[in-house]
Amino acid sequence: MSSLSQLAESLTGSEIVKLGNEIGKRIREGEQIYNYTIGDFDPHIFPIPSKLEELIVEAYHNKFTNYPTADGIPELRKAITQFVAEHDNVQYNQDEVQVASGGRPLIYSLFKAIVDPGDKVIYAVPSWNNNHYTSMNHGAHCVIEAHPEHNFMPTLADIAPHISGATLLCLCTPQNPTGTTLDKETLEGICDLVIAENNKRTGNTKKLYVMFDQMYSMLTYGNIKHHNPVFLRPEMKQYTIFVDGISKSFAGTGVRVGWALGPAIVLSKMKALLSHVGAWAPMAEQKATAKFLVQSDEVARYFTLFKKGLWERLSAIYEGFMLLKEKGYPVDCIVPQAAIYLTVKIDLAGKYANGRLLANQKAVTDYLLEQAHLAIVPFCCFGNNSESPWYRISVGIIRKEDIPTVLGLLEDALKNVH
Repeated sequence: MSSLSQLAESLTGSEIVKLGNEIGKRIREGEQIYNYTIGDFDPHIFPIPSKLEELIVEAYHNKFTNYPTADGIPELRKAITQFVAEHDNVQYNQDEVQVASGGRPLIYSLFKAIVDPGDKVIYAVPSWNNNHYTSMNHGAHCVIEAHPEHNFMPTLADIAPHISGATLLCLCTPQNPTGTTLDKETLEGICDLVIAENNKRTGNTKKLYVMFDQMYSMLTYGNIKHHNPVFLRPEMKQYTIFVDGISKSFAGTGVRVGWALGPAIVLSKMKALLSHVGAWAPMAEQKATAKFLVQSDEVARYFTLFKKGLWERLSAIYEGFMLLKEKGYPVDCIVPQAAIYLTVKIDLAGKYANGRLLANQKAVTDYLLEQAHLAIVPFCCFGNNSESPWYRISVGIIRKEDIPTVLGLLEDALKNVH
């Protein structure tokens, strides 16, 4: 009999962090590896906004080092409501905002506030960590397998058969790991499904809520637009909990300021949970973020350069993969739309490389690491089956001058596969 809890015994760590640790060990041992696994930024390439950094330092100089309020300091919650009104065209009150140390505590507390053991949780794969949060809460997994012909995003037809009896629908757009988005028509259809389902539920029947992770909402490219369910269908406000923050939109992964927006009754329970966990964003960072978010000119100036740098990397790797595909190599790539990710296909399983059989996708991943010195994340780390030939490349740590070298090493590795 185990001496630990059932949760502890069944818990699995992040596959991406585990992979990153293995890669880090090899780099420390002297190997030259292009590590594009972690969804983070090299702050020397993509620093946080200089004005935000200045305001953080100023806040520490002004001794803002005490406890913040449990739901976030009032001036930050006010700034967040102004920010979403400007960028998403939706209106929220301060009691409909919950601040925490990034998105993870918010997702954790949201699941805890809504999902009981056995409750149906709908999510598509590939997606980030929905499988883990569902398991931690002993929810019933309702897994939709998304496909490349739909840019690995769930469709209305995928979701519709599973809506009945569900407690939580998890959506992420722009999506981690795919760098793709839900289009307006699909999101409208999903909203209509949720509203119709909730209209059927009367009395004390638990409602169907939507967790809408839009951590990358500011990072869209070209003609791609991010769509907000509450703007499209105002009735969705009572059923939608947004997860957002500065971690990705402002390259502030280590600054740890995130927020949720949603019905006050749900947010109040999340606040109560977080008050016991203590996962607050630091006071100084809250003070600084409150001042920064409302400086529209500073925000716009930052995004101009930030998005330009990300797009240059995404488009260069995409074009490189398309050239390899034209040459006849078994690779493919989804057109990048948003976020900091590129979805690529490297389909080598069952082939021979240097006289060695690449028997499965893990062998392919290992071969890419050994021969191309390229570390990328297989989609099995995002809930897909272990033999999926698709991968995520994260461009937040890529130096532009390395891209031709990486593509050249990859082609050399592909040449040796038969």
